[in-house]
Amino acid sequence: MQTKAESRRKEVVSSSLLRRVNLWSGIPLAGFHLGCLLVIWVGVSWPAVIACAAVYWTQIFGVSAGYHRYFAHRSFRTSRWLQFLLAVLGATSAQMGPLWWSSHHRRHHQFADTEDDIHSPIRTGFLWSHLGWILSDEYKDIDPKYVKDWLRFPELVWLDRLRYLPPLGVGVILFVVGSWIAAYRPQWGASGWQLVVWGSFVGTTLCYQVTFCINSVTHLIGRRRFETHDNSRNVWFLALLTNGEGWHNNHHRYPSSERQGFFWWELDVTHYLLQVLKAVGLVWGIKEPPPVIYEETRARPSAAS
Repeated sequence: MQTKAESRRKEVVSSSLLRRVNLWSGIPLAGFHLGCLLVIWVGVSWPAVIACAAVYWTQIFGVSAGYHRYFAHRSFRTSRWLQFLLAVLGATSAQMGPLWWSSHHRRHHQFADTEDDIHSPIRTGFLWSHLGWILSDEYKDIDPKYVKDWLRFPELVWLDRLRYLPPLGVGVILFVVGSWIAAYRPQWGASGWQLVVWGSFVGTTLCYQVTFCINSVTHLIGRRRFETHDNSRNVWFLALLTNGEGWHNNHHRYPSSERQGFFWWELDVTHYLLQVLKAVGLVWGIKEPPPVIYEETRARPSAAS
């Protein structure tokens, strides 16, 4: 339990850090969020809801399987073409490019919840860890030492530079599909701009917020099965919303594991989908938690927050 003094210190630190935020760099992020308000004018239809769900879950898979488990932790292996496809899927989430994302995430693991962690809510407060650090010029560039393994792929370097193309491409596809529906299936009540608003704006904003919660919320509340050197916690409802990323204490105990739900009752949709890809030969070399990890769980049952 943190004291009032500790809480106040974090508020002061967070306030000080937020002064380093470049509001201009936050315009695209704010644009996605404010774009959600356009639902008032474009209305809703079942194709729009389907578009929102499809974009959201595609982006979540791209971030979870691609950016996180593959590029940041190399927890499985795949072909070069599928590697690029995972990078593109991750980039549709408008969370920068695969090199930027994995570079900063690897640094987070190296210094988790210490003074050198770039987004620890324990050290710098909730606001900075949830959002502020993303808008700081201090972290706008890639630190090459963290992604030497990926810099040798020119297509990944190219995608990192042109990271806005995938989300723009999603918007164009949604507009074309919605316009086709308006012309040939008017009874469905959809339009090009309606699908753009619900898919690109609402879907991406939802993906933003649940991803940000992994940085912030899962280091503040939840259950700690493992005694890690940080304050990572398992949060079941975030695991449901992020295809398994909410099993954060599990992940920090053994980051190299492809699966983050270590037990059958810990829902991990990304793991299930990667197992399907493995079965058809598209991915291989999947890393699992070693037996010693499960021995620890028997010695120390999951602790409450």
